[in-house]
Amino acid sequence: MHLSKAVVRTEHASRYLQQLCKHWSHKFSVDFDPTKGRVPFSDAAEVTFIADETTLTMTLSVADLTQQARMQGVIDDHLKRFAFCEELDIVWTG
Repeated sequence: MHLSKAVVRTEHASRYLQQLCKHWSHKFSVDFDPTKGRVPFSDAAEVTFIADETTLTMTLSVADLTQQARMQGVIDDHLKRFAFCEELDIVWTG
């Protein structure tokens, strides 16, 4: 598995975590609470979220490295949609 991580500074991390998980729970078997969440997109890709008072940490795990950038983009697009009131700096590493 290939891992990448983004640490996003926001005071609304828990809210965004819950919105993302609720959104994807219609298609995937999502598990979440106000401080952590997991979205298994498939057997080959999943994202986990950890929220605290100042940051949302997202860790993406993909089996196929060629899918990494696409999955990061999907996550980014959804997060930006929910966070339309603020400008987020999303930088993936790894």
